[in-house]
Amino acid sequence: MTDDSLPEPDRIEGAPHPRETLALFGQQAAEATFLDAYATGRLHHGWLLTGPRGVGKATLAWRIARFLLATPPAEGGGLFGDPPPPPDTLAIGSDHPVARRMMAGAEPGLFVLRRGPNDKGDRLSADIRVDEVRKLKGFLHLSAADGGRRVVIVDAADELNVAAANALLKLLEEPPAGATLLLISHQPSGLLPTIRSRCRELRLSPLSPDDLAQALNQAGAGADDSAALAVLATGSAGEAIRLSNLDGLRTYARIVALFASLPRLDRQAALALADSAAQRGAGESRLGLILMLMDLFLSRLARSGIVGAQGAEAAPGEAALFARLCPSPRAARIWANLHQTLGARARHGQAVNLDPAALLLDMIFRIDQTASQLALSEA
Repeated sequence: MTDDSLPEPDRIEGAPHPRETLALFGQQAAEATFLDAYATGRLHHGWLLTGPRGVGKATLAWRIARFLLATPPAEGGGLFGDPPPPPDTLAIGSDHPVARRMMAGAEPGLFVLRRGPNDKGDRLSADIRVDEVRKLKGFLHLSAADGGRRVVIVDAADELNVAAANALLKLLEEPPAGATLLLISHQPSGLLPTIRSRCRELRLSPLSPDDLAQALNQAGAGADDSAALAVLATGSAGEAIRLSNLDGLRTYARIVALFASLPRLDRQAALALADSAAQRGAGESRLGLILMLMDLFLSRLARSGIVGAQGAEAAPGEAALFARLCPSPRAARIWANLHQTLGARARHGQAVNLDPAALLLDMIFRIDQTASQLALSEA
């Protein structure tokens, strides 16, 4: 099996690869920050692109790479000796030679550092290994002779193992001339402090519902229920696409319908939901989806007791259910504590491979118990 036959580790299933996504929505501030650094001659050699998963970090990295490789450094003056105006956008036309080469994976000035094959070559490695960084080192040294720009995208820096992280750190400490390294990180606190200190950070924010809808349409994943999808995805286009692929909206509506009967739990419905995660072929993704949606349900429930209605509903009847189960700040604190407790239990249960049905039923029964106790105390 060759590297070409393996899935791309930096592609979200069901969505275009970031190199194929020319437009970026909702991240004007990050783009303006980079353009200002470029225009004022303060282009740092290392950039750390941070923010939640799926908000456009990889798209911005490819957008910056395309811009840097397609935009020649300003030389001399323009009309009447005035310098040409600085670029006001990172956009490069899809017909530009650099854009075409990048789309084909044939741009000599770009190196993408990401997970490679495992030792057997039959699947992707769980992390980015030092051998991949050695390839990067060779790329930078071999290509430095022509004096042109070189761009490196690391997707994602969170996946570097210890040896790879230390090898990359050496390149950040002594970067070759004309090289720009773009490190994508979902959890920058987990990176080596020395890597963070040698990069300038570009922080990307969750997308607004309108920006998320535009991003989904561009990815070919637009839907009539995009408002509810935006609520569940918390501003992440990548998460919205994943939820669509896994039928997340219907599953969340099922969770809301189940808890609509509290404090008189529908045990048959509870058993059916738990069994759906334990069915043969359901896979870890199904269990992970339900646990994530249960966590989101409890988080939104607890928050409703403090801030009240939270905009669009993620499922029919959600707002009325929250108002009934969490009518006060006191109830909100109780639900928040349960949210924290069950989150820890879920992580532990997954770590030790507990039976999915048993894990989910335990969580559901504890939610039912809490609802019953609150109903008595609030009466």
